[in-house]
Amino acid sequence: MKTRRQLFLTQMAYARMGVVTEEMETVAKDEGLDPNLVRREVAIGRLVIPANVNHKNLHPIGIGISVRCKVNANIGSSPVEADEEVELEKLETAIKYGADTVMDLSTGGDLNRIRERIIEKSTVPVGTVPVYQLAKEFEDVRDIRESDFIDVVELHARQGVDFMTIHAGILREHLPLVEKRVMGIVSRGGSILACWMAYHNKQNPYFERFDDILDIARKYDVTLSLGDGLRPGCLADANDSAQFSELEVLGELTTRAWQKNVQVIIEGPGHIPIDKVVMNVEKARKICREAPFYVLGPIVTDIAPGYDHITSAIGAAIAGWAGASFICYVTPSEHLGLPTVEDVRVGVISARIAAHIADMARGIKGAREWDDEMSRARFAFDWEKQFKLAIDPDRAREIYTRSLPEEAYKTSEFCSMCGAKFCAIRLTKKALAYDKRERSEDTE
Repeated sequence: MKTRRQLFLTQMAYARMGVVTEEMETVAKDEGLDPNLVRREVAIGRLVIPANVNHKNLHPIGIGISVRCKVNANIGSSPVEADEEVELEKLETAIKYGADTVMDLSTGGDLNRIRERIIEKSTVPVGTVPVYQLAKEFEDVRDIRESDFIDVVELHARQGVDFMTIHAGILREHLPLVEKRVMGIVSRGGSILACWMAYHNKQNPYFERFDDILDIARKYDVTLSLGDGLRPGCLADANDSAQFSELEVLGELTTRAWQKNVQVIIEGPGHIPIDKVVMNVEKARKICREAPFYVLGPIVTDIAPGYDHITSAIGAAIAGWAGASFICYVTPSEHLGLPTVEDVRVGVISARIAAHIADMARGIKGAREWDDEMSRARFAFDWEKQFKLAIDPDRAREIYTRSLPEEAYKTSEFCSMCGAKFCAIRLTKKALAYDKRERSEDTE
């Protein structure tokens, strides 16, 4: 049974009522799954479909262990660079190269207008971090009122944001645990709330008024991405008491959200040594009862500024194999500056490679077949098919054709790496032909 959604009835509510929504039907078709399997996964919280009732041109996607590992691309202005046309170009680039979702993390310019335009133009789910807007609007974060924290969430939800990072797990009592860290708090949202709590000597308003947040999320069917405000920002701070204390709180908040039929994603680290990635994923999934786990990387070494799209892809492939459902891309600009349009492309492709590797390791339907089809195209010197199958067709074609005339590659049986004489595939075909002829003559 399919149905259209109404205010206050979330995907999870419908799923628990036994109803397959149009969004569930779409996810099932895209993933090659039975719609009732999708419904059951949503009902138990292991799959989310971020789809705000006010996001009108959305093509819904599923995020969870039973479907393909998904990729998010962060875009957004800064106080240093705020050009909404550039951000829309980043949105277009992210979607073109396969991002499953985007997050508008703008902190400069007209935030409401930028957000409205991104939601209007985006066919993929849009996420935000509402507390960023408060930090921009108030000269000093200490001046933010408790009600402001709730009001800005309502604003974003009403505009059509599909999922929001809410840092409700960082508590006043966690702050002393940060003192021994090398890099303290690296989450922008986490640091804003830490300043507010320390100055007012009060508890986190997102934790104290979590029921109000749930009411807003339920009204518009906003998926809550429970933020890791105490994620480690370097390997030295990984797996400490601050990180895991917050994680325990996120587990409790997950249960409370599900009680109100609100969908939940759990955000994870961060910077983690490669040998601890699997443990982090398994621990988070256990504590948060298998709610979809969303990782930033993780970045597995701290010494590669300018190349953190690579360090994060390494960690993300392992995390996805271990059970993470959602990967936030990292661009070459991480730790250095605001990403350019080209950085967005590179970040999306790097994260998609990691997600695909994870899908193969997890046995996701069709993942390995993609690789095998590429291998057959390579052996057949079918260059057009190789470009079509490539995760970045534009880049593959650009590299191949830069050493050959534009038309020559269509019939060429070699590339400029080896040339015709040393091409292993050509030599293999010759060897097999000679061998077949010799065996045929021996039997005559």
